[in-house]
Amino acid sequence: MERTTRQKTAIQAAIESAQRPLSAQEILEQASLQVTQLGIATVYRNLKSLVLEEKVHVVTLPGENPRYESNTAANHHHHHFQCTTCQRVFDVHDCPGDLKRMAPQGFVVERHELTLYGRCADCNAAAGVAGSAAAGAGAAGTAHACASQHDPA
Repeated sequence: MERTTRQKTAIQAAIESAQRPLSAQEILEQASLQVTQLGIATVYRNLKSLVLEEKVHVVTLPGENPRYESNTAANHHHHHFQCTTCQRVFDVHDCPGDLKRMAPQGFVVERHELTLYGRCADCNAAAGVAGSAAAGAGAAGTAHACASQHDPA
């Protein structure tokens, strides 16, 4: 059994308190509020340990770096929403249901994953404000106003 460190505790707390899947960078930013001078290598090392201990689940979206969520969230069937502006990922607790009827005849569906894409509430609100401000001055730069607020790097 792995020992529990302040860093590992802060990383796990960041994941659990977020209530949404986080990237390693987002975890670093949140956990650094509790443990100063936390490095990205320490975050990855502890994420690996937490995944092996089945305390954290990896969320994989096509073409994206992995994100991590609490196994509490992962233990019930749910889907995800990715904001196309800020790139954050959120849990979606509704499901379209049994998708077996969509499979070709003779195929057996064993599981499914669904990812919705669009703007999150924060980015949608910012785009509405930016869109109102830009209406008098033209729409140039409206899409970039929100992206700069949520720089994922």
